Amino acid sequence: MTKKQNGFTLVELMIAMAIAGILTSVAYPSYVTYVQKAKRSEAQAALVSMATAMEQWRVENNNNYGDGTDSIFATQVPTDGAGTKTYSLTFTTTVSASDPTKYDKYTLTATPVTPQDADICGVLTLKSTGEKGANNVSPDTAGCW
Repeated sequence: MTKKQNGFTLVELMIAMAIAGILTSVAYPSYVTYVQKAKRSEAQAALVSMATAMEQWRVENNNNYGDGTDSIFATQVPTDGAGTKTYSLTFTTTVSASDPTKYDKYTLTATPVTPQDADICGVLTLKSTGEKGANNVSPDTAGCW
């Protein structure tokens, strides 16, 4: 008379664990890359939104971008302040050479907060000329924009 076996053998469990380990080792790096790209996309969207607001400000204020003291921009990504801060947002304006009372250029910057968020692109920039950069290198680095 044979006894009916219930459950799994140790070998079957080890094979299942090996398969799960292989799948995890392949999937996890892709997941991390996906999360980094999503955070970078959110920072890019924030920079473009800030650029739109800067241009609107310039139209309403006699071709002057202002010195940044009247800033109503978000200072972080996510811009609504909910969730964990992934990028810090800043902008600088440049005084016009022809009229020292006006600011005629700006640079918007999104700086990663943690090394995990930095990925290959690092610091993202967007200038008033439309020039986009990454890691303080212009033009774009390795498809970061």
